[in-house]
Amino acid sequence: MLPLALTLGEPAGIGPDLAIQLWSERKARKLPPFFLVADPAFIAGRANALKLDIPIGICEPEETAKRFDDALLLIDPGAVATAAPGKPDASSANAARASIDLAVRLVQRKRAAAVVTNPIAKHVMQAGGFAFPGHTEYLAHLSNAPRPVMLIWSEELAVIPITIHMPLCDVPEALSTGLIVESARIAARDYREKFGVKNPRLAVCGLNPHAGEEGTIGREDIEIIAPAIRALRDEGIEASGPHPADSLFHEHARKYYDVALGMYHDQVLAPVKALAFDRAVNVTLGLPFVRTSPDHGTAFDLAGSGTANPSSLEAALKLAARLSANA
Repeated sequence: MLPLALTLGEPAGIGPDLAIQLWSERKARKLPPFFLVADPAFIAGRANALKLDIPIGICEPEETAKRFDDALLLIDPGAVATAAPGKPDASSANAARASIDLAVRLVQRKRAAAVVTNPIAKHVMQAGGFAFPGHTEYLAHLSNAPRPVMLIWSEELAVIPITIHMPLCDVPEALSTGLIVESARIAARDYREKFGVKNPRLAVCGLNPHAGEEGTIGREDIEIIAPAIRALRDEGIEASGPHPADSLFHEHARKYYDVALGMYHDQVLAPVKALAFDRAVNVTLGLPFVRTSPDHGTAFDLAGSGTANPSSLEAALKLAARLSANA
């Protein structure tokens, strides 16, 4: 089995800490083999700061499985990282981007099974010339994927926001029947091909309170969302809705769908984070390879402290191994 390619993420954030900590607990957590794409000197320095005496090795991807138990294995992307914990510096954007670029190339060349990304700081990246809203859009750019779809997955709940990082006031205009249909098609396809769900059940949220209350609280549910659901059903996709979002996420309701599609970011990310904050995984659907990520940020205030919770990155590694085995 090919190993997973784990990126550095923001050097000043908790990503390096989590990678080091998880490798040190690899046997107890039963982790799949991974290598870290990062500056070796930087990782050695961070491990020392965390007071973790671990062996660090340089490897080729193909060596990972047989050497994984012996050392935290690194592949050097050729970009030096110098940022101190919690203090991003001029090296941050370049080091983070170089790590992503190399990890993607290795997966594209069939030398790694999947990309697992540690969190980046979008404002730091963009100050360094990064012209993308985030990981999702950049990975689509690198792989020429026409439509990436963000899935936040946990054992308790899986959700997809149709619109992602935009002001709430812009959401109604950004929504379209075609956008919903396209996102749902990709979700249904990847659920079949990567998650192994033969007939995925998609629950589609309304935009307005009570899904518009028959048009008395907005027309978008009737004029945009309902036609999308009809089109999906006509294609043989099991889609239901528009559902009032306030009654879609309790335990009984979750038994009747595999993934919920919401019209805006917080509509669906708030409930999944309430249910599984430390275990949720960000998955990019619509890519020609598997990509997962912990569903949290850089946590500059925890970087270097050794107190960050690695559960979400652990879940991301395990889910990436599972999905790449199915792909």
